[in-house]
Amino acid sequence: MTDFSTRRVMMVDTQVRPSDVTKFPIIEAMLAVPREVYVPASMREAAYIGENVEIAQGRVVLEARTLAKMLDALDIQPNELALDLGCGLGYSTAVIARLADAVVAVEEDESLAAEAQRTLSAEGVDNAAVVVGPLAAGDAKHAPYDVITIQGGVEAVPDALLAQLREGGRIAAVFLEGALGVARVGYKIDGVVTWRYAFNAAAPLLPGFVAKRGFTL
Repeated sequence: MTDFSTRRVMMVDTQVRPSDVTKFPIIEAMLAVPREVYVPASMREAAYIGENVEIAQGRVVLEARTLAKMLDALDIQPNELALDLGCGLGYSTAVIARLADAVVAVEEDESLAAEAQRTLSAEGVDNAAVVVGPLAAGDAKHAPYDVITIQGGVEAVPDALLAQLREGGRIAAVFLEGALGVARVGYKIDGVVTWRYAFNAAAPLLPGFVAKRGFTL
């Protein structure tokens, strides 16, 4: 029998804390949420390795360090509403649900979404709802959001999505620039989102977040 709780503590002690993530609510959430139940059964043994875990073609659960540093930069408060885009099988949603008042998770892969909702319900995460739809469209119905997280790589973030962010809200994403990825946090001030560098990270490009290419000869 694999002792996943020991692995969870090890993940926090070797991947999260050394990355300068010290906020107690984030540490507590990552110690509490069983990462192994939010990956495919065949990947459970790999759930706590210090890298992205593939859950479907081109889709991953972000490595613990990346997610933790993203959440650290966002500083989610207990009274805030969060939008989690590309929730996959629900791990990020479950972690964010322990920090925020409520989470709307968007997943465009119907089978992933159904499995995520099942697992979240089974784990007693009752302040999160999974919505099926295009990731880049977000979920305008429940907007505006205090915080938006994108669980994968982007080249560009659509204006329609940024419009769902509340004034004073924050958004985090991993921008892909050539072979490198850079996590940035955007702050909405006077209706405009200004992005700031947070840390280096890697993630596969999510559908719908490709930059429009200008025509060149």
